[in-house]
Order: sequence, then structure tokens, then C-alpha cells
Amino acid sequence: MAHSEDNDYEYRIKEGDHVVLKRGDVYKAVQIQRKKKVIFEKQWILLDNVVGHLYSTTFEVASGGSLQPKEDKETESSTDVKVAGTDNRNIVDDGKSQKLTRDDIETMKEQGLTDKEIIKQLIDNSATFSNKTGYAQDKYIKKKKKKYENTVTVVKPTCRIIAMMYHGREPGKICHLRYDTLAQMLTLANVHAGSKVLVFETCAGLVLGAIMERMGGYGSVIQMYPGDGPVRAGVECFGFPTHFHDMLHEFPICHVNALLAGTLDTGAKDPTAEEKQLRVAAVEEQNQPEAEQQEGSPEEENMVTNTSDDGGRGQEKLEKEKRQEAKAQERKVKLEEKRRKLAAAATLLEGRNADGLVIASHFHPYSVLLGLLKFLSPSRPFVVFSQYKETLIECYTKLKEQGGAINLMLTDTWLRQYQVLPDRTHPLLLMSGGGGYVLSGTTVATDHSKPAGSPPAEGPAPKRQKVKDSEG
Repeated sequence: MAHSEDNDYEYRIKEGDHVVLKRGDVYKAVQIQRKKKVIFEKQWILLDNVVGHLYSTTFEVASGGSLQPKEDKETESSTDVKVAGTDNRNIVDDGKSQKLTRDDIETMKEQGLTDKEIIKQLIDNSATFSNKTGYAQDKYIKKKKKKYENTVTVVKPTCRIIAMMYHGREPGKICHLRYDTLAQMLTLANVHAGSKVLVFETCAGLVLGAIMERMGGYGSVIQMYPGDGPVRAGVECFGFPTHFHDMLHEFPICHVNALLAGTLDTGAKDPTAEEKQLRVAAVEEQNQPEAEQQEGSPEEENMVTNTSDDGGRGQEKLEKEKRQEAKAQERKVKLEEKRRKLAAAATLLEGRNADGLVIASHFHPYSVLLGLLKFLSPSRPFVVFSQYKETLIECYTKLKEQGGAINLMLTDTWLRQYQVLPDRTHPLLLMSGGGGYVLSGTTVATDHSKPAGSPPAEGPAPKRQKVKDSEG
């Protein structure tokens, strides 16, 4: 094959790949498709020209939205400023120092001026730029570059990038889970290749995708989901190969109690699906007489157009029956596939030998945690994430009371980013207020023959205090 000789083939962008577009601190996950426009930062772009280039390549947005590789050239016109002030005490930010207006800048954009030329015009028309200190001038140029630079970087999706994308754009969808907290969860849960991990999450599939990435396609992941079906929008952003999905299983959280009690019948039909089928059939039966009434006509018209109408109605009826049969067959195939997946997941859970448990949900984790802990082998880790510490405090207290877990730790995550520049390294002024709370522990085998809270059979007898008799 042609690509066998290319050592960088796996690091090059191919058609159909899932990638992440990056500009500054803004990310967006897309799929590479030819002749398909993608909107990014209020701008339409075409991704045809990125195919064949290496990941992390920076492209310039040309006219028409096409992307061209950016040439690495050091420009001295906008970055090297010879005149600088001693301090900024006399500079007043009244909005009148810039002579160019918004209309002038828009006109320069329409004329096709590059971002560097626009920044140079802004510097030349600023009345206070030459009076600023060198640090303030660098900060001004960096700010303008971020605003007017018309470039896009195509990066390979990873757990960290997808987490930063969700946290920056829609943190509510992932329960405000930060990427450093997600990294701690994967470490505390001891997620590795070849393990069997239970996952219950409502973070748009971000936690599930991070676990699948860490396992590398080896082992098994059982996703416990609420509602009608699992949500895996975040998993699609990773662009995993086909064999990664072979290790993924799903099981509804509502059937956990039946599985623990041994009353789950995986061969029975799904009641919710049966109800949906009955509702669809009833609606079709109601609509069919109305359609027949509308198709009916007076006797005089039937005498004239009897032969043509009968043939047309018969053909339409046959086509309608074929469509209904195809839909019924499709529903039947989906139900069989759903039952097959349910039976496969139930078989994995019946062994009660899972290697780890990860919970990250906006639901109260107490009942879910106590139910899923029974599927773990002894001496296995579990991790629970919550945006609020009160729910985890309750889980911590209950686990301490009933036993079955040791090394319980309730921690909060804290992250501070630093600006690292010559002579001005300091923490960033804006930072994340909190990354949520994590409860972790390790399961142990319990002796069910003894009631909870009973005193130990053997142990040192309590010491009695010696009382001296007073003589007098």
C-alpha cells in the first residue's frame, strides 16, 4: 500500500476523521467531510485542504472559507517596537486614543488585509501606544492578535482536549467536570487495559470516552444508563476505531435490582418498547379510516372514474402496506438487538467481578453507589464525582456505618494556571472557582453472618479504674 512507506500516516489527517478545531481557548469537534462547510467562531470554513496534513497544523482562513497552511515567518513590523515609555501612570483609557473606527477596520477586512497589517495600522493610529511600557505594548499586541488573527489549528481529539472543549462551551452538560478532576478520577479508579469497569455518568459521554481511551480497546466497559437509552455524544467526538466499540456494553439502571434479586428475564420483551409499538399501531388504525373517508366520493363520480381510482387506490394501499411491513421489521430488528445487548451485559454483571466503578452524575449518587458496589470484587477501587459535597458526605457517612469499604477519602480539586513569561511570571487573574468533589475508596469482603454494628468477638477487656480506699 502507498501509506505503508509513510511513517507519519497515522499522524496525518484523513477524510472521515474526527478532529478538533482550535483558535485560542476555543475548541470545536467536527468530522472531516469534503465539500461541507463548518461554522467556527461565526465564520464558515471548508476542511477539504486539511486532508493529508499532520495534526496540530495551523491553517489560515483564505477567501471563500478555504484553509491554507500557515507559513512560519517571523515578522518584525508588529512585534518589535523600539519606542517605549517608562510607566503607564499618565495614560487614560477614555476610548479616544484610537483614531480608527469600527467601520475602518471592517473596510480593511473587506479589502483583504491580513491580521498583521491590521494590527500595524492599529499601532500606528494609537496615540498612547508609544507611551506604554514594553510589557504593556506586548500585552496590547497579544490582545489584538487574538482578536484579528484569522487562523485555525486542527488537533487530534484527546481526553484533555474534549474535556476543555465541553468545560469552556457547555460546562452544565458535563456537571462542571474539569479536566484535572477527570484525570484524578481515572487514576483513583485504576482504569487500565484489560479491566472490567462499570460507569454511570450523565456527562454527555465524556467520562465514558475518557475511560475507553485509557483502556485502549482492551477489556470491557459496562455503561449503566438512566432513561430510554445511553447518551454518547462525547464518545463520538473521540473518533474511536471500530474495535473500541466492541468492548462497550450497556445496561439500564432500572433493571439493577431485578438482576441482583435474580428475577431479570433477558428474553422477555421490553415493556416500554411494547407500549410504544401499541401506540404507533393505534395511531395508524385511527388514521386509516379517516384517509379512506377522504378518498371516498359520491356515486356519480365513482361511475365516471371507477376504473382509474380503483387502480390508484390499490397501488397506494400496497405501497403503504409495504412501508408498514418494513417499519415493523426494522422495529423488530432493533428490539432483538437491544435484547441481545441486555443479555450480554447481564452475563458480565452476574459474575460480580468488576474491577472498578466510576460515577459522575447530576443524580443523587447514594442509591446508585450502594447498588453498583455489589458488582465489584473485593479490593477494587470506586470513585464518585459530584458538583456538591453534601451528597458525597451522605455517601461517606453511610459507607462508614454499613462497612464494606475502606480508605474512604472525600477531596476537592483545585487548579491554578500560571502565566510564564520573562520577568512577569504570576498566576492568572481569572481561574476556575471549583472543580467539584471526589469520593474514593476500596471495597472489602464483609462477613454477612454478623449483624452490622456488633462488637468484635475477641478483644482486650476494658480497663477498670483503680480506686484507693481512704482510711480515716
